[in-house]
Amino acid sequence: MINLEQIKITRRDQQVLKLLVQGCSNKDIAAELKISPRTVKQHLRTLFLRAGIKHGRKRVILATAIFEKEQMNYVATRAVDLPGEQSRNAGLAGAD
Repeated sequence: MINLEQIKITRRDQQVLKLLVQGCSNKDIAAELKISPRTVKQHLRTLFLRAGIKHGRKRVILATAIFEKEQMNYVATRAVDLPGEQSRNAGLAGAD
């Protein structure tokens, strides 16, 4: 099993993975990020090598897992950033 915490992921890697998981082709990712398709391919190759993955199916699984982890971290960060939102919702819960 791959430990996602041990894989170095740059901000650009995250951007590439996000678009990849959304179903974008390398060409689409390149256009969106204003880089060449070859650079996209290199970002993916480097990321998969860091994870020790050499097979296509495992690459898709890794990309999806990393993207989901990033999404969970974002949601957790937003929950911490909005403490007033939680207390307002708690007040509504007691109004029943």
